[in-house]
Amino acid sequence: MSLPLSIPQSQSPSWILKLTIGLIGMFAFLQVYAIQALLPVLMVDFSATEVQAGMVVGATVMAIAIMSPFLGMLSDAIGRKSFIVGALLFLAVPTALIAQSPSIGWLGLWRFMQGLSVPGITVVTIAYIGEEFEGRAVAELMSFYVSGSVFGGFMGRFLLGHLHEFIGWRNGYYVMATMTLIGALWVSKMLPSSRCFEANPNFRSAIQTLGEHLTNRYVVTACLLGGCVLFSLVGCFTFINLHLAETPYELSTGQLANIFAVYLIGVLITPLTTSLLRKFGAARIVRVAVVVSTLGVLLTLVTPLWGVIAGLIIMSSGVFITQSATISYIAVNVKKGRSLASGLYYMAYYAGGTMGAWVCGIAYAKGEWPLTVWLLLFVQVLALLVASFGMVKRKVVAG
Repeated sequence: MSLPLSIPQSQSPSWILKLTIGLIGMFAFLQVYAIQALLPVLMVDFSATEVQAGMVVGATVMAIAIMSPFLGMLSDAIGRKSFIVGALLFLAVPTALIAQSPSIGWLGLWRFMQGLSVPGITVVTIAYIGEEFEGRAVAELMSFYVSGSVFGGFMGRFLLGHLHEFIGWRNGYYVMATMTLIGALWVSKMLPSSRCFEANPNFRSAIQTLGEHLTNRYVVTACLLGGCVLFSLVGCFTFINLHLAETPYELSTGQLANIFAVYLIGVLITPLTTSLLRKFGAARIVRVAVVVSTLGVLLTLVTPLWGVIAGLIIMSSGVFITQSATISYIAVNVKKGRSLASGLYYMAYYAGGTMGAWVCGIAYAKGEWPLTVWLLLFVQVLALLVASFGMVKRKVVAG
């Protein structure tokens, strides 16, 4: 099966390509946060502290941050599709090994190994889209990629939380590994090979491009914003589980998994971001989205469960819109070394997530959910300042 390598702005990408790009996003994030719904159970099984539980989540995020720029440079030298398929195959291995974890330390190690492969999917897919398509097709495919990643984030938590209640979390991870292998086979068959890719195996050239990116306003602003965004998302959705597992809520693993259905709102909202970007531009959209996210975080302080859930819906919706706008901002404005630019973005993005898992764990241990919320609000204000003063105020999608 072959698909057009460059789509005119007036023509939409084929449905099979949209589906495949969405599935890549889904399988990339199916494992990253799946463990969040299990944290109360794992803390009991392994006698772990709040900080240890947070760092089990952060282990995968840390590995993604470390590997993102390096896999970006390697992909610029080798190629795109083979990298994506290989990374999916590799991801299935530590996913299966998690089921054998004898301690919280081994669990963290296998989680770290999962994260090593994720940039080979995420970073390279963004570069692939930017190279093979143009104009509105880029923004449209990016929105499907982000929607897929949001759906994967939900499915991982939802499936593993419910699988634990039926077959135990260890067997649940074998199921997740099998799903990832199926995803690799689908992508190998359905994703068109690159036609616009030009290999750049020159390491000196890659270092020069890296230096240019580190002084590129588009890249630096996106990196700072991305770090703030994932700090908030990881911190919020990791420790809200501990909050809701305690009195007065006392939710079970399956009930906590259901809470992550709020992610499905992001699947619906993200495709709408494309038209908003064309009309208002990334800078305005991001500022509004960050404010919306901040209001959502504040709402989680209320006591009724429905109010907490409403806060999570509002908070996550703002985050998803911010993420979609930011990666489109990079894809459109950065023309040279796209994979490396995406790698730097994801390094900052996931470094922020690692910090969120760690620092919010400390905050939760000291002041439980209220102190965690105030920390999240501080980071949201930083994101608003970055968006207000750093982003170039022009539209990112060609009309």
